[in-house]
Amino acid sequence: MALQKAIRTKMPRHEWSEAHASDTMPLMLHLHRAQGLAFAQALSVWARHGLTPAEFDVLATLRNSPPPFELTPSRLQASVIITSGGLTKVMRQLEDRNLVTRSQTNYDQRIKPIKLTRKGKHLVEAAMAELAATSGAWVKKILGAKEIALLTGLLGKFAEAVDSDEE
Repeated sequence: MALQKAIRTKMPRHEWSEAHASDTMPLMLHLHRAQGLAFAQALSVWARHGLTPAEFDVLATLRNSPPPFELTPSRLQASVIITSGGLTKVMRQLEDRNLVTRSQTNYDQRIKPIKLTRKGKHLVEAAMAELAATSGAWVKKILGAKEIALLTGLLGKFAEAVDSDEE
């Protein structure tokens, strides 16, 4: 209850406040603001490594797959947040920079798996390490260990609810 009161007192008063749920809208606004701040930090990290958000997403998704860090275009498309046309453009850019390669399979010449190169692996690992350090320091500057654990658990409930709604 004290936390809700603290949140409400820090939220600016809106003339349209009767049009939204006063118990949940402050939460949604704070989540949106926190996400924006975190994304801004990530953008600067990605820029230092010469990556766009879409390029980082593709490289990180490939790095997260089992060795040899390779996925078919359809599997990659299902895991990233860009359109198939956007993915094609990103793939060309990454291929031109020797961060990924595409090859044909022996069993089906139509399938061209996308594989993370050694250069791409090193780049995405460096970017991820810096992003984790930057984000971690930012969060730890604001929240204590117990608060981090509590917030992680609470936000996990949202993620699980979304996952179960999609099934």
